[in-house]
Amino acid sequence: MKHKTLSLESDFKVAFALRKVQAAEMTLAPGSNTGGPDNRHRGADQWMYVVSGNGIAIVGGIRQPLQPGTLLVIERGETHEIRCTGDAPLRTVNFYSPPAYRDDGEPLPAGEA
Repeated sequence: MKHKTLSLESDFKVAFALRKVQAAEMTLAPGSNTGGPDNRHRGADQWMYVVSGNGIAIVGGIRQPLQPGTLLVIERGETHEIRCTGDAPLRTVNFYSPPAYRDDGEPLPAGEA
């Protein structure tokens, strides 16, 4: 068993990985964003669950509103950007299959999970 209490305070922090799935937490301050038109995970699918806050996900050019309770799947290779559009931080829990990041938060090259 692995266990961790998420703080949902930092920009991006890997929680842990187990076999072929990785969990991470992400917090975006109001008005901030991550990703962009060239951002993609070439080797991993990303499942994002919105814990609190409001925002917009732009995936493959399509805009999707984000609010508490939203579950979004960004398939491997899809370009994406996440924006915090509310007055409070956007806090998400993300799962990557297979893992997409090293423990220090740096991206893994595709196929190195």
